[in-house]
Amino acid sequence: MQTKQILDEFKNEPFTDYSKTENAEAMKAAIAEVQNELGKEYPIVINGEKIELAEKFISINPAKKTEVVGSFSDADADAENLVGKAIDAAAEAFETWRYVPAQERAEYLFKAAKKIRDRKHYYSAWMCFETGKTWAEADGDTAEAIDFLEFYGREMLRWADEQPITPSPLPERNSFEYVPLGVGAIIPPWNFPLAIMAGMTMSAVVTGNTTVLKPSPDAPTIAYKFMEVLEEIGLPKGVVNFVAGSGTKVGELMVNSPKTRFISFTGSKAVGLHIYEQAAKTQPGQRWMKRVVAEMGGKDAIVVCEDADLDAAALGTVQAAFGFQGQKCSACSRLIVDEKVHDELVEKIAALTEKLKIGEAIEGDTNLTAVINEKSFSKATSMIAKGLEEGGEVVAGGKGDDSKGFYVEPTIIKNVKPGDTIEQNEIFAPVLAVIKVANYDEALKVANDTEYGLTGSVYSANEENLERARREFHVGNLYLNRKCTGALVGVHPFGGFNMSGTDSKAGGREYLLQFMQGKSIAQKI
Repeated sequence: MQTKQILDEFKNEPFTDYSKTENAEAMKAAIAEVQNELGKEYPIVINGEKIELAEKFISINPAKKTEVVGSFSDADADAENLVGKAIDAAAEAFETWRYVPAQERAEYLFKAAKKIRDRKHYYSAWMCFETGKTWAEADGDTAEAIDFLEFYGREMLRWADEQPITPSPLPERNSFEYVPLGVGAIIPPWNFPLAIMAGMTMSAVVTGNTTVLKPSPDAPTIAYKFMEVLEEIGLPKGVVNFVAGSGTKVGELMVNSPKTRFISFTGSKAVGLHIYEQAAKTQPGQRWMKRVVAEMGGKDAIVVCEDADLDAAALGTVQAAFGFQGQKCSACSRLIVDEKVHDELVEKIAALTEKLKIGEAIEGDTNLTAVINEKSFSKATSMIAKGLEEGGEVVAGGKGDDSKGFYVEPTIIKNVKPGDTIEQNEIFAPVLAVIKVANYDEALKVANDTEYGLTGSVYSANEENLERARREFHVGNLYLNRKCTGALVGVHPFGGFNMSGTDSKAGGREYLLQFMQGKSIAQKI
């Protein structure tokens, strides 16, 4: 173990500057490499054994839907048997992994981070193909994956160190330590298919737990590539088991098993609430109450005051609303703007939006590409239609084309009223609802009038307005005079209130406590 590496202060992985020729060429080379690997078949992995099934499901390029990214053995075809085997393998591995010293567990994360860092463009290129991430968005995802590994490794060392307790008045020796929970069900999303998937999986692993990983059926290839990294670094068999399924059977069995101790989930509100409800029911033979760590989305707002820097607000809004086609739980889907600057700001945002280039993600100058799948395309286009039906007016975009891929134009709809469907419902697509308000009081009221509470932003030159936002804007991640996306590990611990989830604060100093329990030990002397 390299003590110096562990003791180095955590620093965020720098983003790649693709304006530099050498970086652009490196990315093009990685895209060519990945292109030659498209369409391969991938197995289930249980206790290190690679299991091929006759039943398959495919992952496709959303921007070119005839292009198969990977073909996967579908565990849903024999879900009860395979999930049972995976959980049993994890349970068996837990009996030894739980006692592996924290320093050794952390070292696996540092090794994984190095593997990914050494081939970062390769992993970014996979995301371009499988999830429609542009070069910059994919690079940010890869950097965040590295950050999670480096950060959680260091955090585990901190939690494993001697913990402060009050000196006892009795003649005894006292200590307080954290111990792992057991087998975890890891159910990550497709929209940050490397970063969130790796962060969810390895935060559980570094704290001494073992896992069954069910990747999103829209992004299984990237998850399997991470499994290859874990195999390369020699992570013991059974610590992470990979069970891909095309539907919900695998996840349901993982959640309901009496042998799973916790569920870590990122995804929609509907699925998150279902998991929360199911996990609360004790099963025969279950000896614990399961923990649920859930991050479930948002209906995030940027508030622009009359005294704001409108150019900065316009740029931040476009970046937050349309980055990765609006498919971030932190994305701006509501722009709440003072009526005194409404028309000017909307004009600026529309002008910036018209300049965005729509194309395939593998092209270096693409700003937006397709949404993830047909269901997302249908929801986006139907929500645009609903917005118009309820009195909205399209300022930019408004159309979709699914002939080649699932393309939705970056769309701005003004004249949206508080309470309208597109002002309340999460769309998860490049659709921005603009709400005009009379003053800042109304702006904050509208901003908070949602069942979610994930991110929010306020643009204002008035410090009193910003202070009110600190006190009154009920979100887990608040940004002032900047966009509401782009949380950095360690810098912006991430998680929201209300129906946005359990506010577990991924990338924060408390996150690992979700996967451990405290044990107080007193010895009489």
